[in-house]
Amino acid sequence: MKKILIITYYWPPSGGAGVQRVLKFSKYLAQLGYELFIVTVDENAASYPSFDKTFEKDVPASATVVRTQTFEPFNAYSRIIGRRSIPTGFSNESNPGLVQKATRFIRGNFFIPDARRGWVRYAVKAASELIRKEGIDTVICTSPPHSAQLAGLVLKKKFNIRYIADLRDPWTDIYYYDEFMHLPYAKNIDKSLELKVLERSDAIVTVSDELRKLFLSKSRNISPEKITVIHNGFDEDDFRNESTAAGEDFVISYTGTLADSYEPEVFLRALRKVIQSQTGIKVVLHLIGSPSESIMRKAEELSIADCIRLTPTVPHEKSVEMLFASDALWLLIPRVKDDKGILTGKLFEYLASRKPVIAIGPVDGDAAKIIEECGAGKMFSRDQEDQIADYILRLINAKVNGSKLDNAGDTFKKYSRRKQAEALAGIIEQKN
Repeated sequence: MKKILIITYYWPPSGGAGVQRVLKFSKYLAQLGYELFIVTVDENAASYPSFDKTFEKDVPASATVVRTQTFEPFNAYSRIIGRRSIPTGFSNESNPGLVQKATRFIRGNFFIPDARRGWVRYAVKAASELIRKEGIDTVICTSPPHSAQLAGLVLKKKFNIRYIADLRDPWTDIYYYDEFMHLPYAKNIDKSLELKVLERSDAIVTVSDELRKLFLSKSRNISPEKITVIHNGFDEDDFRNESTAAGEDFVISYTGTLADSYEPEVFLRALRKVIQSQTGIKVVLHLIGSPSESIMRKAEELSIADCIRLTPTVPHEKSVEMLFASDALWLLIPRVKDDKGILTGKLFEYLASRKPVIAIGPVDGDAAKIIEECGAGKMFSRDQEDQIADYILRLINAKVNGSKLDNAGDTFKKYSRRKQAEALAGIIEQKN
């Protein structure tokens, strides 16, 4: 069996979207016959945004997992604000105070490319030992945190092995990048590190067509053939049992982070119009995860707060159950630079649930194309408040009349995690 080394900061029992891509790759690469060696961080030393032990069932029994120590002095931020861990982008700090602003500045100018930089030397040491012992000739580094890619650069130079960079998000173009208040020297260093990864890696994998274009634009030394799009997706094993059916209320669910930059107001205003139309059925907006505090304040201003149900972050299995218990699903693309290329993992799980998707974002973006391709709902721009309300009312009327709302097509199945792993295997087998 071909041996593959994977370097990832996020690994079970870490929760959240960051762990799922690499975990599902690993699950199906093992089934395809690869012998996997995973280098990750010790869960007791890691700064994970959340924990989800239900992901552990997908760790291949045949995989060798090596957990290392890490040095992350920036974790003091967690203790200062009273949290166990921090999101990389501070996405839920609506109105940062002096402490938050100071820590953002420190993070942006003293921890380059990110606050997990102190893990790199531990990851390199563990990976080097495995490469020597096992004769491994291929390493896959997945990010963010983009500091994981620095380990790939070191190992490429040290052992002349094949280095594949899996870039799930933009690097210096991520929408919250300016929040870190980089000084010119810090920004130049960060851009230099990004360019080294893009030019020196043997292959690059990313999640959307627009993101591929973005990375290609960084250097003329990157050939188009070097960057392959492998979308995020869904695991068929997670969607085999529809254990919870939709109830009497009309429930629109949203899972995951909902930050101020997502600008949800147009949807909330449309929802108010729907509620005021007195359809004869109760409309519920179910927010599952970690919405910004300002979202509820806006809902109160619009007098729809009593129609919102809040559920804190739940294990992934429970999240899937809640998708099945919904009548429709809300997708919101943040209004940020390069938003056309944003393809969140939740989109593909929305598709797998077969529920109609009410999406707001760039109507000519990658997410809109996939929703249309799969016949799974509709993407609206932020100036289409009336159209959003009309679409929701059509869905409500369909439910009231006994029509089945679930999408019948099978086009979404092309985005299964198994097929994605097969695509990654094709890249692994390519010759330098």
